[in-house]
Amino acid sequence: MGRISVSCLFPASWHFSLSPVVLSRLLLPSVRQLLYLSVLVGLLGLLYMLLIMGRGQNSWIGADKQFHRHLARVTDLDTTDTSNPNLNYGLVVDCGSSGSRVFVYCWPRHNGNPHDLLDIRQMRDQHRKPVVMKIKPGISEYADTPEKASDYISPLLSFAAEHIPKSKHQETPLYVLCTAGMRVLPESQQEAILEDLRTDIPVQYNFLFSDSHVEVISGKQEGVYAWIGINFVLGKFNHVDDERDATVEVQVPGGDQQVGLVRKRTAGVLDMGGVSTQIAYEVPKTVSFASPQQEEVAKNLLAEFNLGCDAHRTEHIYRVYVSTFLGFGGNAARQRYEENLVTNTLTQNRLLGQHRGETSESPVLDPCLPADLQDEVGPPGQRLHLRGTGDFDRCRLLLQPFLDRTNETNTSLSGVYQPPIDYHNSQFYGFSEFYYCTEDVLRMGGDYNATKYANAAKSYCATQWTTLKERFDRGLYASHADLHRLKYQCFKSAWMYEVFHSGFSFPVGYENLKTALLVYDKEVQWTLGAILYRTRFLPLRDIQQESLKGVHSHWRPSFVFVNNHYLFLACFLVVLLSILLYLLRLRRIHRRAKLHRGAPSSVQWLEEGLGSSDLTVTL
Repeated sequence: MGRISVSCLFPASWHFSLSPVVLSRLLLPSVRQLLYLSVLVGLLGLLYMLLIMGRGQNSWIGADKQFHRHLARVTDLDTTDTSNPNLNYGLVVDCGSSGSRVFVYCWPRHNGNPHDLLDIRQMRDQHRKPVVMKIKPGISEYADTPEKASDYISPLLSFAAEHIPKSKHQETPLYVLCTAGMRVLPESQQEAILEDLRTDIPVQYNFLFSDSHVEVISGKQEGVYAWIGINFVLGKFNHVDDERDATVEVQVPGGDQQVGLVRKRTAGVLDMGGVSTQIAYEVPKTVSFASPQQEEVAKNLLAEFNLGCDAHRTEHIYRVYVSTFLGFGGNAARQRYEENLVTNTLTQNRLLGQHRGETSESPVLDPCLPADLQDEVGPPGQRLHLRGTGDFDRCRLLLQPFLDRTNETNTSLSGVYQPPIDYHNSQFYGFSEFYYCTEDVLRMGGDYNATKYANAAKSYCATQWTTLKERFDRGLYASHADLHRLKYQCFKSAWMYEVFHSGFSFPVGYENLKTALLVYDKEVQWTLGAILYRTRFLPLRDIQQESLKGVHSHWRPSFVFVNNHYLFLACFLVVLLSILLYLLRLRRIHRRAKLHRGAPSSVQWLEEGLGSSDLTVTL
């Protein structure tokens, strides 16, 4: 009996042979039913796969983005690949009061999704160090010689130009932003310095630079930029659904009505320096005001902005409250406290004929200094001798009047307006003194617990100064903690506690404050928020360029997915149908052979193996 050879030229070349014995077994009714059942199960399985892939695609994307977000935190510390032609760069020069620093940022080409922001990171050199350079003094020192401003800033720009590929210079935006040092100058001197920069920088450097790229920013802008930078690093602007992230309902402007939007909850920021204290947080819902005067004040404290690349989209609109309190930093508060102590003591001595504090034998008792610590305060000729008693609770009571609180609703330090905070659904990060007060000596940085913090501060304040110095000499405190920190830790602990709980009205049981020095092991500067905000429309340019390429831009991102799944399934179905058609044809031939069994010449090759030994069937 001859063999049957089958070859197929589409969709791929293949060839196989069937012997008559095997063929007759395949054509038995039970085997045919099994074959049809297998085909049916296969088709159902393919349909199930398609449904699962369609339903789970979003979850895959979400998990993928979560992975890449975590990976970005790791790779953000790697050396920047300057040979990558798809990498873009940006410069921000922070002209502060004591000096100026240039920060170099980089980001890959935007992915074309209008819902995503640019993935901006700090550029790192071959040693994985951030590309940053600082010079002194501050640019405000050139108020009388503004023509030297561009020469002063030139070393920073030359340093940045060396790290950025020359072919990228003309498309690299440069922003020169001046802060507190310039704000105190008269407007005429500010403008003279800025004009010199606007005139000379384009002549010397080929960066993307215009007149609007250099300015003196307000304290409110600086606070908003800091809030943007921290929340960007925390991933709060990534609106991919994730059950692990807390959400909040936000009312954003939508025509004449307020449209509700549920998205990730952002983090508030608390920052206490030596001179000032600042608070910034999102106000998710429209607020009401107690009076027209309060509303007018609130307009200067609330900032509403769109971080998205498309101004018509509302998913990245944020309403942020920012307020800065001069004189409420740790060192400034201590200075105010000492001045008040000197004034009151001298007045009482004069009225009562006493001599308290004039010598170390009759010191003024200060509950805000560690027990038995000796100190001297006041201007020359009015020096007072102090001795610490280390009473944390007494110190807190003495500091409360320095908060300048009022009885008005929705107010904080100095009676300044403060929108309501949803303490049950909020999160805050405390930087600078909020971290130093909890970590340097008390070693409690991180998650803040008011009760544990107060108990640790009480214990520290009540400890003898000699014991504290012995612990310091044994290296039991943070490496950067010095004697000045030990000396005023008791005062600053009480001041931070009162500012947080009495000034900003956070309840004692509040558990969502994290004190930190770095975010994901990186120091987050307000300049990151500035470059993110000022380049927010750049992705729209990339998206428009992609749309001009025609219909290919719609299927290109999923082309790999199509190749790996749908194209394979299509080929598999074609092959399966080819086999089925061939088997049906064999079945018809077999039936015809039975009908003509009396004519051996027509089926002799099939039943007896006579005639042609091979028959090739091409599909």
